This record gives sequence, structure tokens and C-alpha cells, in this order.
Amino acid sequence: MPFEVKEGEPLTERIGVRVTAAEKVKLRADADDAGLSVSELVRRRYFGRKIVAHADEKMIRHLNRIGGLLKHVHIESGGTYSVETARALRQVYAFIDQLANKGADQ
Repeated sequence: MPFEVKEGEPLTERIGVRVTAAEKVKLRADADDAGLSVSELVRRRYFGRKIVAHADEKMIRHLNRIGGLLKHVHIESGGTYSVETARALRQVYAFIDQLANKGADQ
């Protein structure tokens, strides 16, 4: 069975790390949330790459949809609610940014 390839190089080397049972459960849960293997989760965390949970990706899609609907309200109302829609859009996009960048902090 061929090994996975990352950046043009096969992943042939193994590293054994001892963890507690609770740490193993947490690693597996975090990996499942992100849709990754435990190995890929550890690689991404160590090398500082982003990890975005599937739930966060779904939330970002919904927030983008809400942003589009707010823009539609602004256009259809002729700008009647421009102050409110602008404030709501800033909040929506700030939350999207927070979700998108959360994985880099882990």
C-alpha cells in the first residue's frame, strides 16, 4: 500500500509519542471535528497550518449566506436600513474571520 504524499514527498517516517488516555480521546475528537486523521491533525498543529472544523466550515457558509441576504435587504430597501445592515454585515464578517482564523491559534 503506497504512503500518502505531502508536498511531493511520501510520508514514510513514523514518530511514536506517548499520551494519556484522556489526551488520546481529545486528539481523536479534535481530528474527527476537523475531518482529519490524528496524524494530519498533529502535523498541521506542529507546523502551524490552519485547522478548520467541519462545523465551522458549515457555519461560515451560513454566515456568508446571511451576508448576501443582508446585502439584498439593503438593495431592495433602497438603503433605508443602511446603518443597520452595515452594522450587521460588519458583525457577520467579523465572526467569519474569527471562525476562519481560529484554527491557526490552536
